[in-house]
Amino acid sequence: MPAWLQAVLGVVGGLILLWALLIAVLWVQQRRAGRNVDWRALLRLAPDVVRLIKRLATDPAVPRGTRWWLAALLVYLVLPIDLIPDFLPVIGYADDAIVTAIALRFAIRHAGYGAVERNWPGTPDGLASVLALARIGTTGDR
Repeated sequence: MPAWLQAVLGVVGGLILLWALLIAVLWVQQRRAGRNVDWRALLRLAPDVVRLIKRLATDPAVPRGTRWWLAALLVYLVLPIDLIPDFLPVIGYADDAIVTAIALRFAIRHAGYGAVERNWPGTPDGLASVLALARIGTTGDR
């Protein structure tokens, strides 16, 4: 098998693994909260988070410094150079998820909950799940 094909398959496999891990964590969170699991919403969550970050990074109402940090996050997520290499199973993509959660906390604290809510492309339940994963409270951090 050519090296480029191994690399492509490794990246695709890693993304699928990360998405499956995210879905498992969200499923556990939904069950703990006593809510029914909406599988469609869970499958849409990862693309919605990427769209949220892109929208926040290009929203002129968001402070310039916050937009720069979010743009840097998008570049970090796209570049193959990470804190923990992506070829390591599970943990290789965990740093991307942790950095994204930290960036969302930063964006909410500096841009405000209204900017995040205005730019969120998904469902309100999806937003609540993302805020819970980023450990943003429902009242105190808004």
